[in-house]
Amino acid sequence: MSAEELAALLSFATAMSFTPGPNTTLSTALGANLGLRRALPFIVAVPAGWTLMMLLCGLGLAALVLAAPVLRLAVKFGGIAYLVWMAWKLAAVRTLGEVDARQLDVGFWQGVGLQFLNIKAWMLALALAAGWVTSAGSQPAANPGERLAIVCAVMVVFALTSNFSYALAGSLLRGWLAQGRRLLVFNRVMAAVLLATAIWLLGA
Repeated sequence: MSAEELAALLSFATAMSFTPGPNTTLSTALGANLGLRRALPFIVAVPAGWTLMMLLCGLGLAALVLAAPVLRLAVKFGGIAYLVWMAWKLAAVRTLGEVDARQLDVGFWQGVGLQFLNIKAWMLALALAAGWVTSAGSQPAANPGERLAIVCAVMVVFALTSNFSYALAGSLLRGWLAQGRRLLVFNRVMAAVLLATAIWLLGA
C-alpha cells in the first residue's frame, strides 16, 4: 500500500470512526450510565465484531449481501429494530440508581452482533473492501491479503480510540448527570439520536 493510499485510508478512518453513529452513541450512553469500566466490553466488541465482518467481506460475504436483496433488507431492518429497542430501553432510565447491566444489555457479544446490524459498519466494510483491499487505485490489487491486514489493523486502532473517547466523555459526566433530572434528559437525547439514526436507515 502506497503512502498516498495509507494517508487516504487514515483520513477515511478518522471521518468514519469519530463521527456520531450507533456505536459511538451507545458508548457515550454506557459510559454515562454504567461508568467507563463497565462500558469496556462494548468498546472492545466494536473492533472485534467489525474486524470479523471485514474478514468475512474479504472472503465473499460482501458480494453475497450485495447480490441478495433479501439479505440487504434483513440487515437493514434488523439494525433499525435493534436501534429502536435500545432507544426505548435507554429513554426509560431516569437515575443512576436504576441502571444495571441487564437494563442496558450491550455487553461484548451483543456488541459484536450489533456490528452485523449496523448499516454504517456495513458501508464502511464495503467501501474499504472495494477501495483499499481489492484494488490499488484503478488497478486490481496484487496483494489483497496484505492490504486486508493493514485495513483491519488501522480500523481496530481507530474503533477502539473513538469508542473509548466517547465512553470516557460519557463517564466524566456521571457526577453532573446524577443531579436532578439531568440523566433522564441526557438518556432521552441519546435515545433520540438512536431513533434519528433508525429513521435515516429507513431511507438509506
